This record gives sequence, structure tokens and C-alpha cells, in this order.
Amino acid sequence: METMVGRVKDILFAPRATFKEVDSEFTKSGVLWGRYILPLATIGPLAGAIGRFVFGKRVGGTSLTESMSLTGAVIWALIALVLALVSVFVLSKIIGVLAPGFGGQRNDVQALKVAAYSSTPAWLAGIFNLHGRFLILSILVPIYMAYLLYLGIPILMKAPQDRAMGFTAVVIIAAAVLFLLTSTYTIFS
Repeated sequence: METMVGRVKDILFAPRATFKEVDSEFTKSGVLWGRYILPLATIGPLAGAIGRFVFGKRVGGTSLTESMSLTGAVIWALIALVLALVSVFVLSKIIGVLAPGFGGQRNDVQALKVAAYSSTPAWLAGIFNLHGRFLILSILVPIYMAYLLYLGIPILMKAPQDRAMGFTAVVIIAAAVLFLLTSTYTIFS
């Protein structure tokens, strides 16, 4: 597996070729969790904790803020990190379970790769948690995540092209629900 920074760049700017490369890689799920998922998933909670401690937290999605203690900011970050990790885990399980129903192969590691690499834009956009005014910049993130799912599912899960669109649509709905749940916590708390 190449460096994390190289993989991030490749998944963002050459996703089709990267998914083809990832398909042929032998990767243990523990390595993917430790060297890719955890470091990237930490960006948003860390930025959010710093932002909440320095600038305060937004009140109910408004422009009003109230101060937050360091302890409160750390607790918020830990909960946000757990939600991010659980979300990618659940998404990978959904992808793995659905694959055979759409003519694909059930492979938990490949499903984790799809979930992890398609989540990359959201984790990077987590830097916008630094200040509430930046969150509007992350509005296009779900669209690019859906595009990455669309590219990755047929390649990594071996779904036939004629069924890949339906498979991807179902996964995108599940991902959207997960994204909304975690975003709701990070934005409104």
C-alpha cells in the first residue's frame, strides 16, 4: 500500500485508476483501519474540538456561539470520531451484504476498501469543522462521495455492469443516511 497522502491524492484526482489498483492489492483490514481510516477520520473531530474550544460552538445551527470547555470539546471529538468510525464500518457491512443480491461478490475487505476510499472527501472536509462558517464549503462532498461509490462498487465488489447502478443507488441511500446522522451531530452539537 502506498503512502496515505499518495492514496488520498489518487482517490481524489484519479479515482477510476486508483480503484483498479486497489482491487488488485492484498490489504488486511487492520492495516486499512490503522494507516488510512483512523488518521483521516480523526481530521474532522480534531478540527471540531479545536474550533469549539477556541471559537465556541454554534447554537442550533445559527451564527450565535457559546463557549465550550476543553473537556467538552474533547468529549465532542471522541463521540464524533466514534461516529465516523462506526459509519464506515456499517457502510462496509451494508456493501458486503448487498453485493451478492446484485450479482457481486461478498468480500468484507473489498467492501471496507469501497467504504473507506469513498469516505475520503468527507474526512478531508472535516477540516471545515474548525469554524462553523466554513461548513457551507462542504456542501458538494456528498456528491463526490456518491461518485466514488459509483466508481468503486463495480470494480471492487465485482458487480455486473447492468446491476451496478442499482447496487450503487441502494448503497448511496444508506451512505446518505449515515452521512446525515453523523453530520447532524457534528454540526448541531
